[in-house]
Amino acid sequence: MATVTETQQRATAQEKLLASLPAKHVAPLWEVIHAVTPPRPNPKASPALWKYDEILPYLLEAGKVVSDKEAERRALMFVNPSLKSPYTTDTLYAALQLVQPKETAPAHRHTAFALRYIIEGERGFTAVEGQKMWMKKGDMILTPSGQWHDHGHEGEGPMIWLDGLDLPLYQCFPTNFMENYKSDRYPSEPNSDSPLRFPWDEVKADLDSQTGSHAMHFYKSPEGKEVSRTLGAQAERINAGATSPPRRETCSFVFHCASGRGYSRLVMPDETEKVLEWKDNDTFAVPTWTKITHTCIGSENAYLFAFSDRAMVQDLGMYKIE
Repeated sequence: MATVTETQQRATAQEKLLASLPAKHVAPLWEVIHAVTPPRPNPKASPALWKYDEILPYLLEAGKVVSDKEAERRALMFVNPSLKSPYTTDTLYAALQLVQPKETAPAHRHTAFALRYIIEGERGFTAVEGQKMWMKKGDMILTPSGQWHDHGHEGEGPMIWLDGLDLPLYQCFPTNFMENYKSDRYPSEPNSDSPLRFPWDEVKADLDSQTGSHAMHFYKSPEGKEVSRTLGAQAERINAGATSPPRRETCSFVFHCASGRGYSRLVMPDETEKVLEWKDNDTFAVPTWTKITHTCIGSENAYLFAFSDRAMVQDLGMYKIE
């Protein structure tokens, strides 16, 4: 057994060693091994809720004081309270974007994949690689990586949608490029049957055709694959007064209430619980490996849209569900 003196000498030697390492840009793994290899998923993000009626006035004010030319993309990012922008969760970015009548969000392209879930407005459009797609409430429109795209509005009143991107990934992989097109609009023609547009009417019809008090729809490409290599999307129906079965997955989510009222009970990986109450057009973030149940408390069924990093997690062989 080591003597007190020997123990003190050993501690002093360790302190000396640790003090000498930073100058050589090395660090001891044994000091952080439990942090980098935790016994369970350990997301940095926390559950968070953004109420649409609280955020909307700020977005509309931005529409008055920030022009489309100044902003390029007039959007308010949903920043996770435990992180900083562009993190809505550890791997997902979400924002509300506004385009006013006769405005143009100019054409550009970037490495990041994007999807748009339309919240309100008529006669707005997204043009992607020459396909001009009209926006309708509840529709999801994709912007694949590297494709030219612009947004415009030929109707009345504000056009607002939820942006979903994989931007946080590029904080680890510094490979995201953006390139502006030579003019504000990329040449396009209307396309009412583009595989990049997923009409809400069809999604809702599928949900309503399923039996039971809870139903799920997973958005797929025409080939039956996830809509991108990094992000996937889903929708759910929860009947009035019902609660969805509990699910826990090794992926994070951004949920958006398409219609209805309810709450989500979230059990985090460390077993702490949080309840988020939502209604029409509210958005909320759920970190990875969180047990989720949704309860509809209104007199009408509730419908939720969500996007997640499930596609990437599955392809990397890290997906697990309980």
